Amino acid sequence: MQAHGFVKGRPVALFVLDYGLFRVHANGRIIGICGYLIQTDAGENILVDTGFPAKYAHDTAAATQEDRLYEFGEVLECGPKNLPAAQLATLGLGAQDICLHIVTHTHIDHVGGLHDFPDAPILISAIERALPRPLYWGQVQPLDWPDQTYLLVHGDTALGPGLDIFDVPGHAPGQLALMVDLPETGKVLLTGDAISRPAEIDEKFAGSWDEPQARSSAARLMAAAEATEAFVIYGHSPEQWPTLRKAPKGYS
Repeated sequence: MQAHGFVKGRPVALFVLDYGLFRVHANGRIIGICGYLIQTDAGENILVDTGFPAKYAHDTAAATQEDRLYEFGEVLECGPKNLPAAQLATLGLGAQDICLHIVTHTHIDHVGGLHDFPDAPILISAIERALPRPLYWGQVQPLDWPDQTYLLVHGDTALGPGLDIFDVPGHAPGQLALMVDLPETGKVLLTGDAISRPAEIDEKFAGSWDEPQARSSAARLMAAAEATEAFVIYGHSPEQWPTLRKAPKGYS
């Protein structure tokens, strides 16, 4: 099913959801794990990404061992308050209020709640959905694809008025980014992991799944941000994370 025009209203609010903190072993970098909730003037609630699986909030050490995530880093903060249900509750919302679930890509810190919104269609890159299983982490791929309606993205897509999807592979085969046009803040570019932090651009995306694609995708996104004077929210910027408004505060 094509995603074009699926959203009817214009965005009126954007909330950053706080899914916890993670330390990367290789460089000691501490990064925020985030998702987003976009609300439109038609009463639509659009969820973007869902953080770590709930098992990390209940027994972080056991979950880390089970997934061998210790090979990459350490979950510093992921409690019940950092799960999608609790983050949405700060906005007075529940799973039943979500009309669309956008998955920017399928790494472990973005798909923990992949199965938690059974009534909401899942918007995802067609390339990522074609994978046998969600990427998750390394060779660990315990998640199955939910038996739900999928809205598949084939290239850049106008999802609705003031809401555009960019198809920006490189970090992952089906990486997506979003441009949200808000009435007061103006354009907001959610790069997702296509650009996790500004320094990645200078580092030429070393270690990415596909470095040339990652560089090309980042260049497209930054050109779009410059052309529209967009406020850029990066996927995992240690410097930016503390400065962002977190739900229930937001951008309008």
